[in-house]
Amino acid sequence: MSTAFTFPGQGSQTVGMGQALAAAFPEARRVFEEVDDALGEKLSAVLWEGPDEVLTLTANAQPALMAVSIAALRAAEARGVRLADHAAYVAGHSLGEYSALAAAGSLSLADAARLLRLRGNAMQAAVPPGAGAMAALLGLDLETARAVAAEAAGDEVCTAANDNAPGQVVVSGHRGAVERAIEIAKAHGARRAVLLPVSAPFHCPLMQPAADAMAEALAQVDIRAPSVPLVANVLARPITDPAEIRARLVEQVCGTVRWRESVEWLGANGVDLFVELGAGNVLSGLAKRIVKGAQGLAVNTPEDVAVLAERLGENVAG
Repeated sequence: MSTAFTFPGQGSQTVGMGQALAAAFPEARRVFEEVDDALGEKLSAVLWEGPDEVLTLTANAQPALMAVSIAALRAAEARGVRLADHAAYVAGHSLGEYSALAAAGSLSLADAARLLRLRGNAMQAAVPPGAGAMAALLGLDLETARAVAAEAAGDEVCTAANDNAPGQVVVSGHRGAVERAIEIAKAHGARRAVLLPVSAPFHCPLMQPAADAMAEALAQVDIRAPSVPLVANVLARPITDPAEIRARLVEQVCGTVRWRESVEWLGANGVDLFVELGAGNVLSGLAKRIVKGAQGLAVNTPEDVAVLAERLGENVAG
């Protein structure tokens, strides 16, 4: 059996995240300094001092979450946990895919920070404020959620954006269409259907201007083969070729985050421990729901790092 390292997406951010890691590990502190230098501003101050509404801005939250994930990894490395030795695969939820690639040496930390700042700005700018929305449909499978979205769309956009876990699908698109999807989902037996507090309709065709901006930016960046395969959001299978990684990162902006299928693939291929590096514990919780018997371990404090080091010890991924 083996281990996958996973990296969280937007929504996991909290003011103060990563501060204890930076205080305890010089290796973690250097991550925040390098991200500040790459962006030409003190993002670390926003991270640790807030205010929350500034940290939550997409252009700040995306590089900030990546920084915390890599800081957690560097702290783990300082305790002897090396990704290439202990992980069979990496995967990240939406922006977390950039964290995963930085962790696996495919992207430099500075490039990942700059790309995520650009990605956040481009996603925010792609749709006028208030024109789009996202909603969580709970209790429906992906096929039913897609049918609901298609029925709700009419001449607007409404598609499945995130397939997070069994019975947890998020739809995205024009606000009116998403609001219709909520009512249609309830009629189809959804346990709950609610609008999400997001600033733009991510992972739907309305994001095409952002995808175009990312295609241009990614073409200028050096992408190397990762030290372990990346299970890609839009494919739910592993990839290692730099050209394909570049293409899938562009596709990911408008495409569905196939997280449930990604975790199912990992479980079917021997992964039984899902280590979530970075803010929160959403992905480790989802892993336990998706893969029977799987264990999840969230690592975002010095105490978590100690637990991870003890847990993995000298074991290497199979």
